[in-house]
Amino acid sequence: MIRRLLVLVLVLYLVSLSVGPALWPWRLGPEVGWAIFLELRVPRATLGLLIGGALGLSGAVLQGWLRNPLAEPGVIGVSACASFAAVCAFYSGLAAVIGLALPLAGIAGAAVAVALLMAAVRAGTGTVSLLLMGVAINAVAAALIALVLAASPNPFAYQEISLWLAGSIADRDLRSLALSAPFIIAGAAIVLGAGRWLDALSLGEEAARSLGADPGRLGLRLTLGVGLMVGAATSVAGVIGFVGLVAPHLVRSRVGFRPGATLVPSMLAGAVLVLAADILVRLLPTAFELQLGVFTSLVGAPFLVRVVRRARSAWLAT
Repeated sequence: MIRRLLVLVLVLYLVSLSVGPALWPWRLGPEVGWAIFLELRVPRATLGLLIGGALGLSGAVLQGWLRNPLAEPGVIGVSACASFAAVCAFYSGLAAVIGLALPLAGIAGAAVAVALLMAAVRAGTGTVSLLLMGVAINAVAAALIALVLAASPNPFAYQEISLWLAGSIADRDLRSLALSAPFIIAGAAIVLGAGRWLDALSLGEEAARSLGADPGRLGLRLTLGVGLMVGAATSVAGVIGFVGLVAPHLVRSRVGFRPGATLVPSMLAGAVLVLAADILVRLLPTAFELQLGVFTSLVGAPFLVRVVRRARSAWLAT
């Protein structure tokens, strides 16, 4: 399955490099053609691959770690918290002075959200506790973003940040790619190396300790990895929801139900979903290009309902 996903990722990446308002930009001249290709299409396609992979991998980690099939960065508030932190960095002026302020703020916000969710799951009642905490984090983050925008002297701030929050990788340049890629790659390396310990943790903390795992250190490691990936992805592209929910569910039935076994396939499936969705929003016959996050939400929301109904049926059966 991994080979097929790799081939599909490669094909979609090449298609993404080929799709745009100018089908063959070199007809406009060699200099203009290469500028469009290198400054617009390469960053967009590469960000689609990296962000999709980060969201798919983060979803697989959260679902395995929290032992909950509904865990996903957008649904449970991780992306919203990262967005709020990034908005603060942007409107405080830090992002203009310090280039790394935006991704670092997003990473910090995502890590705080993951820590809050883990505390809620340990003290609460599984799925119900997780969803309630996610709803609370989303609501508080949205309210705080609105407060920051209301205090901004820029009358166009609300429209600008609303478009950014809707999620998009259009018009991103090489600088955006350079700022986010190292953090996403580092976060992926951190969590991919913890696959076997994630398998042990799925058996419970006591069983994990008996197998040699340290749940406390593993929790910090996973929090850091997910924070790096989701924070960096959100800071450059806004909120692209449901990818982290859909990708693990698409591959789990084929690779087994061990959390560690789903990590790499989920990462590749997430890249496939974002690349395909970004290609589709460019091809849709709309007056203005549809925001990528809006498109993934339209497709992913019915999938969430299906997962909730399935979880409810399983709970009633027990």
